[in-house]
Amino acid sequence: MKNIAIIGSGIGGLTAGNLLAKKGYRVTIFEAHVSPGGYTAGFRRRGFYFESGTLSFESSSQIFRVMKEIGVYDKVEFVRQTTGIIAGAMKGVCSNYGDFKRLVYDAYPAERRELDLYFSRADKMIRLMMGAMMPRGLAGWAAFPANLARFMALFRKSSKTTVTDFAADCFGRDSALFYFFKDLGYPDMSAAVIGPAFISFFEDYWTVRTGMQSWADALADNFRSLGGTLMLGAPVGKILTRDRKAIGVESKGAIHQADWVISAADYKKTFLEWLDDKSILPVGMAEKISRTAVSEGIVTAYLGLDMPPGELAKWLIAPHVSYRDDGANADVRRGGDDPEYFGKVSLGLYSPTLHDPRLAPEGKSSLMIQAVAPFRWMDNWGGGDRQKYGELKEQVKQTMIAKASGLIPGLAGRIVFSDLATPLTYERYTGNTDGATSAWSWNPNNKFYKNAVSVTVDTPVRNLLVGSCWSCQIGGVPGAVSAARKCAKKIG
Repeated sequence: MKNIAIIGSGIGGLTAGNLLAKKGYRVTIFEAHVSPGGYTAGFRRRGFYFESGTLSFESSSQIFRVMKEIGVYDKVEFVRQTTGIIAGAMKGVCSNYGDFKRLVYDAYPAERRELDLYFSRADKMIRLMMGAMMPRGLAGWAAFPANLARFMALFRKSSKTTVTDFAADCFGRDSALFYFFKDLGYPDMSAAVIGPAFISFFEDYWTVRTGMQSWADALADNFRSLGGTLMLGAPVGKILTRDRKAIGVESKGAIHQADWVISAADYKKTFLEWLDDKSILPVGMAEKISRTAVSEGIVTAYLGLDMPPGELAKWLIAPHVSYRDDGANADVRRGGDDPEYFGKVSLGLYSPTLHDPRLAPEGKSSLMIQAVAPFRWMDNWGGGDRQKYGELKEQVKQTMIAKASGLIPGLAGRIVFSDLATPLTYERYTGNTDGATSAWSWNPNNKFYKNAVSVTVDTPVRNLLVGSCWSCQIGGVPGAVSAARKCAKKIG
């Protein structure tokens, strides 16, 4: 019987653990935190439930298929995540891509020519993607080779352009629509994913009604029922090798032998910190890992409100709202030394209690206010000075509350609990370098993998695999699940 050691109990680690334990292997998952889930997790404070990181996921058919294979699909309450948009002249809930387009056109009739230019490009990408990825009927399959070739040609042509430059080309750099569209998705992500991102975001976005932690718990319980061992509070200090092959891990001073090791964790820490013999790596690989940027982190203000969900819903028109006030014109690339940066950002607001009122004490609501953070803002949040760090956290929290009060009148007076998570918080609890929210950078000019859409689980170390979202350039829950499935298939 093979022994498998998995580092990390995020969605990738738990999925791989379940698939391998189901095959009868002896599987141990090592988790540094005291509860499973990684970014796909949540927590309670004073009776209020909040998400730790992941709010939603896409590629539902792929995710649901694997959850059914594992046996937990019916144990998790998956629900659609609809999005409200409140920005400038726009205010509405978008249940599909058509809703989104109508909302924008109705709000900005004078910009119809510019919007036609923008959406003609996005729509072409969507049409070709659908024809290439989901051909229907005999005619669809007959046209499949040509559609795939056209889609790949358009993808390559657009892949080096960022969404910022794409929006500027359509709207100029000083318009409200420029600032709105450049902030959709990750900062400076490739324009090649605009079309697919719209379909995912508006038509295939899902969450868990009872919170992401319940999903992680269901996977953890199922893993244990299959005979797997989940070691919580057990950080890995070393990945052990012999003859250029992984042979186990060291955790809290104990050696755990393994036939295969899966790192369902941060790529940089895997190879730059934990690997016991760096000479195994090809020349230049350590430098490449070190210099390649990760995706941006976020700050989250966690608020417990003395406000019933029904009242909150009057202002928060959907559980998840993208909110942009008139002063939102931040540039995350140049905001690292700007003390006023968080006064200029657009916000994402999310209330788990609008999906399930039981996620807060009776008559109350939980609210999360999020914003993208520049890398290592203000000398990495105070340069290690704990007092300065606390002062910056309080400053940012109050700034975000003040901004959100433009949407929710009297918000500050309804707060009974508050806290703020920074990228340093997320790094401490998830292990992701700089608190990265989706593994590697989405900027097409700073890639780790040549192919932005492939999943790569193999490494230069034999029997050491990558089973997390770090296996692909744009990460996310689908990337982590794909990597986990690929690892399980490779091990056999």
